[in-house]
Amino acid sequence: MASSVKRRSKLPEPLEKEKGVSLWSVIKDCVGKDLTNVCLPVYFNEPLSSLQKCCEEFEYSSLLDEAYEIGKMGNSLMRVMKVASFAMSSYASSEGRPCKPFNPLLGETYEADFPEKGIRFISEKVSHHPVMIACHCEGKGWKFWGDSNLKSKFWGQSIQLEPIGTLTVEFDDGEIFTWSKVTTTINNLILGTPYCNHYGTMHIKGNRQFSCQLEFKEQSFLDRMPRQVQGYVEDQMRNKVVILRGEWNDYLCYEIAKSKNCEESQSEGKSLLWKKNEPLPDPTRYNFSSFGIILNELTAELQEKLPPTDSRLRPDQRYLENGEYDKANSEKLRLEQRQRVSKKFQDNGWKPKWFNKDGTEEGYRYSGGYWEAREQKNWSECPNIFGDIYNDITHINE
Repeated sequence: MASSVKRRSKLPEPLEKEKGVSLWSVIKDCVGKDLTNVCLPVYFNEPLSSLQKCCEEFEYSSLLDEAYEIGKMGNSLMRVMKVASFAMSSYASSEGRPCKPFNPLLGETYEADFPEKGIRFISEKVSHHPVMIACHCEGKGWKFWGDSNLKSKFWGQSIQLEPIGTLTVEFDDGEIFTWSKVTTTINNLILGTPYCNHYGTMHIKGNRQFSCQLEFKEQSFLDRMPRQVQGYVEDQMRNKVVILRGEWNDYLCYEIAKSKNCEESQSEGKSLLWKKNEPLPDPTRYNFSSFGIILNELTAELQEKLPPTDSRLRPDQRYLENGEYDKANSEKLRLEQRQRVSKKFQDNGWKPKWFNKDGTEEGYRYSGGYWEAREQKNWSECPNIFGDIYNDITHINE
C-alpha cells in the first residue's frame, strides 16, 4: 500500500566538523562571468544535484492532481488557477537555501518513484555545452515535461540566474499549459545574510479557454513587502476574470474579478489556492523541507534497482550528506576532472539515453524505456559515470 511507504525524516548526523571557507577568496576573479563552470569547494554545496532540485518542484504535485479532477468536472477556471499555484509553488523551497546544488555529470540521471504521491519522475543531464537538464513526470491524470538551461552572472555581492526553457503539463483530456521560469538573484553573498529573490513575468498559456499571467515583484532595498506575486486569469477574449495575489514562499489566493479590466473584485474576499507546508521543527543548515530530505535517501532495496548513473550514487554528494567533508572534496575534484572530458564526448556524437530532441524544436522529450529497464534490472547500456575516467566513447553511445 502507498500509505505504508516509510521515508526518512532527517539527514545523517555529520561525521566531521565543517571547515569555514571564504566564498570571496574563491570567486573574487569571476565578477561579470558565468559561474556555471566555476569549481567551488564542496562546503558551498547542498547534498542534492540539479536533477534532484527539478524533482523537488513536485513537492506540491497534488495541485496538478486537483487540477485534473476539477477540470474533468467542467471547472476549467479553477484548473488553470491550480496550475498557476503549482508553477508558483516550485519557488517555495528556495527560501533560506544559500547552498548550491551539485552540477550533474553528462549522462547523470535521477529517478523518483513516489507511490504515496502518485508520481514517477525521471531526469537526465542531456548536454554539457550548453548545460541542459531534461525531465519528465507522470501523475494522476497528467504528464509534465521540460528542459532548462541556466545562465548565471556573478556581480560581486549577488548572482543572477536566467533560466531558459519551457515547462509543459498535459492533462489526460488534452488540455495543455506551458510556461517559463522567471529570473532569480541570490544576494548578500559576501556580507550579510544570503537571500534569494525571484522576479519577472510568468506567462502560463493554455490551449483552450483560459490563460494566466503572474508578476513576481522585484524586491527593492527598502521594500517592506518582499516576495509579492500578483496576476490574473484571462479568457480567450482577453477579459480578466480572476485576480491572483500571494507570496512565492507562502501562499496564493484568488478573487473573482468584477470588471473585465480587473480594476475591482467581488466583495466576498480572497479564497486560498495554495499554502506552503509548515517547516520542520529542527531544520538542517540546508533548510530542506520534509520532501527535500527524502530526495537523496538511498536504501539497500532501492540501490539494487538504480542505474549506475543515478545522482544518489554520486560519491562526493553522498560524502557531503554524511558530513565527510575531506572525502567529499577529494571526490568532487576527481569528478570535475572527469567532467572536463564531457565536451569531447558530445563532440564525438554522444546522445542522451532517455531523452530525444522534440522534433524540429530545441526542447527534449522523454523517449521512454526507463521504467521497463528498471523492472528488468537491465542497465547494461548505462556506463559507470562516477568511476574512473573512461575512454570508450563507443560504449556510452550504444
